[in-house]
Amino acid sequence: MSYASQSDVQTPAENPVTGTTVIGSSDAALQTESNGVRNDWSQAEIRALFDLPFNDLLFRAQAVHRHHFDANRVQKSRLLSIKTGGCPEDCKYCPQSAHFETGVDAEKLMNVDAVMAQAREAKDGGASRFCMGAAWRSPKDRDMGAIIDMVQGVKALGMETCMTLGMLSGAQAARLAEAGLDYYNHNIDTSEEFYGEIITTRTYQDRLDTLEHVRQSGMNVCCGGIVGMGESRDHRAGMLMTLATMPKHPESVPINMLVQVEGTPLTGTDQLDILEFIRTIAVARILMPNSFVRLSAGREAMTDEAQALCFLAGANSIFCGEKLLTTGNPEVDQDDALFDRLGIEPYEVEEPYEAEAGE
Repeated sequence: MSYASQSDVQTPAENPVTGTTVIGSSDAALQTESNGVRNDWSQAEIRALFDLPFNDLLFRAQAVHRHHFDANRVQKSRLLSIKTGGCPEDCKYCPQSAHFETGVDAEKLMNVDAVMAQAREAKDGGASRFCMGAAWRSPKDRDMGAIIDMVQGVKALGMETCMTLGMLSGAQAARLAEAGLDYYNHNIDTSEEFYGEIITTRTYQDRLDTLEHVRQSGMNVCCGGIVGMGESRDHRAGMLMTLATMPKHPESVPINMLVQVEGTPLTGTDQLDILEFIRTIAVARILMPNSFVRLSAGREAMTDEAQALCFLAGANSIFCGEKLLTTGNPEVDQDDALFDRLGIEPYEVEEPYEAEAGE
């Protein structure tokens, strides 16, 4: 279904890849660069998008967004840490790593009833997707029974389900898919070239292998990265190239701004310019036109105006609720007030299906 604008405004638009200029409606501009999903983007092409004047980049991103989505709807997800702290990985951004002293204590896996109570609260707050994260290198088989009960319980509420549990084997991915898990999140974090500066306990290929297991299982892929970790614009372009050249783009692409937590090695990293963050959102939208692009971690420090520009750039998903895994997030009433000011409506939560007698 297309949500393209029907405006007849005549606007010149130069394609950043071919250099050609078309004059016509925004739909005409779309014919040159967004009317079909590409999986063959080069880093030079992506860097050319990043280098566009800011207004031109946002115009193109908004045109692509309107062609594929309702420009005034945003999907709301709620994220819950179902197993916090004690992670053996050494991701330099993460307060849950056992390698760093951040004040986050290791906890056991939550029980199913407690998770379900949080899911009901999330649904009442307007979330249509419930995401559950565990600080593991990979899940152990003994935990899979409780994990599957959580998936099935949340689905029974009529919500989409997402989990991030670390690396998965093919068998684990298949088991989660059979249980009905809708999305599996496993971020690549950054470009392959910069990856070794951030993480040493698992390789870039390890991440890609897990994503392949998820894709082969039939689940939707949720995969994005973090910016503001000291990477260059070329590294940001490289991260997006990895995502945009997958045989099938991730259905959900979270773009996170680094939240610096005292005790992690990235504390004190120079803050990324917010306009560069918005550029990253816009380029992701152009490269992956059918994907939900999530304005993810870091929103608590963003002004309403910055968030509005992110939505204009093509972000159409957020995490709602006052907390992500261990870091802060805007309060629900703040998001509701911003949505009201911008005329944005959340995607609705589906009611659970109840079979008729005799079915």
